[in-house]
Amino acid sequence: MTPITLTELVAVALGGGIGAALRLITIGWASRLMGFNFPWGTFTVNVLGSFIMGALVGWMTVRWDAPAYLRVFLATGILGGFTTFSSYSLDFAMMWQDHRYVPALLYAGGSVLASIAAVFAGLGLARLVFGN
Repeated sequence: MTPITLTELVAVALGGGIGAALRLITIGWASRLMGFNFPWGTFTVNVLGSFIMGALVGWMTVRWDAPAYLRVFLATGILGGFTTFSSYSLDFAMMWQDHRYVPALLYAGGSVLASIAAVFAGLGLARLVFGN
């Protein structure tokens, strides 16, 4: 892995802001369209972001030799700001395609279970410290 340049760092920061704004817009739009009885907005950004990540990385791998700052602007910045689930999905896909099935499944299941457990732990800590 090569060191991160200042240009790449700025590109990720700018892309992250754009992606986060797009996430807010998409969540609002999807929730209004599909209803508020299920987290449709989050579901939509996770699935859409994962699809776009796959298409973008596939395109960059096969057809487009983009400079590093542009790759991180689009993938890590915009899509990372839009949804980190897209990065998680890509990590799983890369392991699966490398025939590393057991680590891929452990990563997928472990990430979901550990993240949900971490949310509950954080909620518990906040209640313990701040009450209610």
